[in-house]
Amino acid sequence: MATTRTAKTHWEGNLMEGKGQVALASSNIGTYDVNWPARAEQPNGTTSPEELIAAAHSSCYSMAFSHGLAGQGYTVETLDTQADVTFQPGEGITAIALTVKASVPGLSEADFQAAAEDAKKNCPVSQALAGVKNITLDATLI
Repeated sequence: MATTRTAKTHWEGNLMEGKGQVALASSNIGTYDVNWPARAEQPNGTTSPEELIAAAHSSCYSMAFSHGLAGQGYTVETLDTQADVTFQPGEGITAIALTVKASVPGLSEADFQAAAEDAKKNCPVSQALAGVKNITLDATLI
């Protein structure tokens, strides 16, 4: 069964001086300020589309990795994923660096790396971001 999730943004003003708010409408868990300086300079308590993409990518990747390992008969003790999304004004999103550290008893390093790469390739958010030419993965088995 397909699901649809919704976010809504209200914006006022031009790009450089304007501001807005993005609401996570499906879950109704929050409304967050957005503006140009948060994208191109410092966040200063304000989010950006790239931070929201990083949140989506790190959580989706973690789910896909955990699911793939479970399908191979492994139990994940811990899995910590960070996604760093690089935004270059005038160019867009130029890179995403995924970093994952996981504790998975009984899993060999080779099988861990293969599963990590598989999750990167098959996570639905990774697939949606396929236009980003530089998506890297640093996976550490702890």
